[in-house]
Amino acid sequence: KESMGVCFIGERNFENFLLEYLEPQPGNFVSIEDKKVMGTHKGWFLYTIGQRARLAGLKDAWFVVDKDVRTGDVFVAPSTDHPALYRDLLRTNRVHWIAEEPPAELVRDKMMDCHFRFRHQMALVPCVLTLNQDGSVWVTLVKPARAITPGQFAVFYKGDECLGSGKILRMGPSVYTMQQGKGPEEGQKKNEIDKIEPAT
Repeated sequence: KESMGVCFIGERNFENFLLEYLEPQPGNFVSIEDKKVMGTHKGWFLYTIGQRARLAGLKDAWFVVDKDVRTGDVFVAPSTDHPALYRDLLRTNRVHWIAEEPPAELVRDKMMDCHFRFRHQMALVPCVLTLNQDGSVWVTLVKPARAITPGQFAVFYKGDECLGSGKILRMGPSVYTMQQGKGPEEGQKKNEIDKIEPAT
């Protein structure tokens, strides 16, 4: 079974543990669909994308789909498979390559087919890498993946070989955003997410 916790803190409430070291930053849970305020929280940093958000007074499950660190809003959706959780484009920082830096095929063609995962035991997803001058890569997935999160590491494979990895800095628009007719074309998507502050 894949671990979702932090083993070194033992049998302790994770939220309480973090709040021993971080000042609370109260904010709102906001519905991604109608922007209605669904409740309040003690800090956006207590939640990760894909996590269940426990909203007072609601018996149905809602899930974190995005966060705005400037306003403190945590955006939520009423389904574990809501399209707001799925994205097919991301950018990493400079990739650490294991055997070649970077692979000859990627240097020659500036693009390369391979496979990708960002969680242990996650099924590999076919993708296309596009190399940037600074050594970072764009990752375009053949099909959208659930709960991609800035700060996690994208790991790349060719067959059984692990090629290397890079930290996820930025994400493209979600499937939900694209369905609402708000999503830009591929080139514009990359330009737009380059304006977003990267994950630290």
